[in-house]
Amino acid sequence: MLKICINKCNRLRNPIFRYIFAVDYIVCNPVDDFNHHQKEKTKFTMDDKRQMTMKDIARELGVSVATVSRALNDSHSISRERRQAIQQYAREHNYFPNVIAEQLRHSRRNPSRAIGVIVPELVHYYFSSILDGIESEASARGYQIIVAKSNESYEREVQICEAMLKNKVCGIIVSQAKDTEQYDHFEHLEAAGVPLVFYDRICPALNASRVVVDDYMGTMNAVSHLIETGCKRIAFYGAPMNMMIAKNRFNGYRDALYKHGLELDEGLVRICDNRADAERITPAMMRSNNRPDAFFAVNDETAIGILTVVKRLGFNVPDEVSICGFTNGFRATVCDPMLTTVEQRGSQVGKEAADILIGLVEGTLPRGHAEKRIVKTRLVVRGTTRHT
Repeated sequence: MLKICINKCNRLRNPIFRYIFAVDYIVCNPVDDFNHHQKEKTKFTMDDKRQMTMKDIARELGVSVATVSRALNDSHSISRERRQAIQQYAREHNYFPNVIAEQLRHSRRNPSRAIGVIVPELVHYYFSSILDGIESEASARGYQIIVAKSNESYEREVQICEAMLKNKVCGIIVSQAKDTEQYDHFEHLEAAGVPLVFYDRICPALNASRVVVDDYMGTMNAVSHLIETGCKRIAFYGAPMNMMIAKNRFNGYRDALYKHGLELDEGLVRICDNRADAERITPAMMRSNNRPDAFFAVNDETAIGILTVVKRLGFNVPDEVSICGFTNGFRATVCDPMLTTVEQRGSQVGKEAADILIGLVEGTLPRGHAEKRIVKTRLVVRGTTRHT
């Protein structure tokens, strides 16, 4: 008998929940028991729209649901041959256990070991790397994760929180959506006793546990590098200022200017945090009479959008225009020239967030304590900025 742990994603019936990780199932050698009975039944095929259940297996094999449950849980209260036959049938017909249902059935005896994770989006390398870190830490400590994507929508974020509460996850790790400015849904989770850990985008209204990178110092060091390599008019492309990370990065930008005796020019500050917007607004800025000689962008995608426009307009990078991003994803090394950027260490952020959440669940951290951790950033100098 071979036990296999699946570390890829399985679809759940609830459309709110997109993925669940680390699902165990049993693969056994086939036996010939029940073969005659199986031939007399209508087979359950992959063409069926609904997922196979234990009731389907019981009906097909002419046994009780309880017997199927015992077999799939490898109980020795039934014969080895019958266990293997049921397990083999389940495997051949792509049966997967409903992990959420199992959590609910056993919640009175055993605490849930499913962690809810809410991500704003998955297209960015940073959030994907955070998710990887969360899954790695959770799996190593015997937990599963349920991942839902808010699509940067407050309304969807509220729906996800409600669904996770109903499905009794043991805690939630969340980065809030861009347009979230009301926090009742998070307060409701806290009131219900659900541990919360915020990452990247924290909730200023709650004194909750959090993991962030050092946005302020990361930005200050990056802008200081631009100034120290000869740049004087540095544009800032940032995220909406309702988010704490946006404020921290803007403050780092502003203070770096002041530290080096430069004035803040509001005309060089834009709310722009994606490539499409960067490609739309940068041409006008570069054609102005007092154009910038450098850009600091809130993420690598925005920085690459700036780079595309600047090169298209015929400017030399970095001799005429320097550009710095903030992420250090794989795209930073495939553009030409390669992008100078601030490394965020997303995987470490994810591991720290999972460690805090599990500590709150298991009691090694007190529930009333807000654990706050900062992951240090690092400036990675490449070809889009000058060298000292």
